[in-house]
Amino acid sequence: MYRTTYCGQVRSAHIDEEITICGWVDRRRDHGGVIFLDLRDREGIVQVVFDPDAGDFFAQADRVRSEYVLKVTGKVRARSEATVNPNMDTGEIEVYGTNLEILNTAVTPPFQLDDHVTVGEDVRLKHRYMDLRRNEMQNSLRFRSKITSSIRNYLVDHGFLDIETPIMTRATPEGARDYLIPSRTHPGQFFAMPQSPQLFKQLLMVAGFDRYYQIAKCFRDEDLRADRQPEFTQIDIEASFIDEEDIMSITETMIRGIFSEHMNVEFDAFPRMTYADAMDKYGSDKPDLRIPLELVEIKDLLKDIEFKVFAGPANDPTCRVAALKVEGGSEISRKQIDDYTKFVGIYGAKGLAWIKVNAIETGIEGLQSPIIKFLGDDVTMNIMQRLDAKNGDIIFFGADKANVVSEALGALRCKVGEDLNLYTCDWAPMWVVDFPMFETTDTGGLTPLHHPFTAPSCSVEELKADPANALSRAYDMVLNGCELGGGSIRIHDQSMQEVVFDVLGIGEEEQREKFGFLLDALKHGAPPHGGLAFGLDRLIMLMVGADSIRDVIAFPKTQSAACLLTDAPGTVEAAQLRDLNIKLRVKEEKPSS
Repeated sequence: MYRTTYCGQVRSAHIDEEITICGWVDRRRDHGGVIFLDLRDREGIVQVVFDPDAGDFFAQADRVRSEYVLKVTGKVRARSEATVNPNMDTGEIEVYGTNLEILNTAVTPPFQLDDHVTVGEDVRLKHRYMDLRRNEMQNSLRFRSKITSSIRNYLVDHGFLDIETPIMTRATPEGARDYLIPSRTHPGQFFAMPQSPQLFKQLLMVAGFDRYYQIAKCFRDEDLRADRQPEFTQIDIEASFIDEEDIMSITETMIRGIFSEHMNVEFDAFPRMTYADAMDKYGSDKPDLRIPLELVEIKDLLKDIEFKVFAGPANDPTCRVAALKVEGGSEISRKQIDDYTKFVGIYGAKGLAWIKVNAIETGIEGLQSPIIKFLGDDVTMNIMQRLDAKNGDIIFFGADKANVVSEALGALRCKVGEDLNLYTCDWAPMWVVDFPMFETTDTGGLTPLHHPFTAPSCSVEELKADPANALSRAYDMVLNGCELGGGSIRIHDQSMQEVVFDVLGIGEEEQREKFGFLLDALKHGAPPHGGLAFGLDRLIMLMVGADSIRDVIAFPKTQSAACLLTDAPGTVEAAQLRDLNIKLRVKEEKPSS
């Protein structure tokens, strides 16, 4: 037997017991002929003491260095009152070592393994096996394991079956590029790695399994952000004979239970907001309700002014003119305003107009801004009245295409809220409902806002008559401005599915080629069904307070979708390419001038 207990589980109840522990040397200290070793395993750290009475084992302890792997046998004893460490779970005891075996040596670590490591992320990812030894990473992944266990237990208790779906499937349009797998046995053809198990879980409903779940790996070949990875883990849920209220209740209860059990956080019933209201008030379909700031529409007040920067958008039905009032924001400096102007430029805004309110009781003289002379006194004061402006406020403006204004001011709202610490609470969960079925593409066509299998809220005839204004039976769960999960009631009627494909410009031939198996299945008695998928990585990131999902995934990829640990992706041998009937196209180097 290698060990009788974990290092981090030794307690006062073990005093006078002989135990055997194994782990890594976190720290070694030599105090006047007595050697102290902090031995670490996944459960924590315990202090081990070797003195000269240990003979050869004392000499071995003297040779030990950081990250050596040890097996130690010794007797548990209480620390003296002066040496008790209240910051350690094992701080009341220590192990008096009587036997030591060096199971393996270790070279000097590439970086310090403390909680305040300042080494760059590239170095951490290159030596991920070392980074994962840090207490922060150990805690995050242990917490992740507990959450997944709670999710599994909850879903099983509510009648859901854990069923695996294929990783090798065919390409289907779901909003991102697929990762493709060339087929050796079918030359010139490709499998695709799933962006989600969407179609298979719908087929499981047709097959009569009624309630399905899976903690599934999904893959999307898209540009990365802090909360995106090319491969990610999804809590996938689908059920039959349910409506929106059923699936939202099931999943909301699950999330509330997880936060109660693991965070001691109690949520009330999640508030609901329509997509239209979310975009109008917050400029986002995933608003952070911890921040009390709201966007206010002022388009009607600016239609008759001569200043085209505002008058143009005010008279264009595709545009928006909105204002964002920040209470107490007049202390924001000109440099910060310049920084915010650059920030909204990321979202396509051409500038950022503003007005500071210094003394509203004195009228126009109490306002400070370079744009007042273009707006005119009456219009300016009407804006102040609509926004209920008070002394000390600053008001930011956006005037452009509706999506540009919403995205820019919505992002600015969150940025200012963070910079000025305007949060009114720690957690703000919510549902966003009544999403549009479609959004307009750059070429004037329609594309699904979620995916083409989402059921509309209207009839087939109403969808045909006015698809651009149709609403869907979709719903997103949002927490602190992050989309935790999204789902919908699905189309279970073949005629409705075909109409949706027609609206999207997917002809009958393409329908049969890409989705023939689904259309055939819908003919064989598909029940009403729907579901929801959570991003597990994002959920854990929020719960542990990490800055990136890379900090809650054991072996993540970089921003460029590379694995620094294994140096993937990499080249393959020419013979493998021949087997797959693939020939690489080599870029010609331009001759140097």
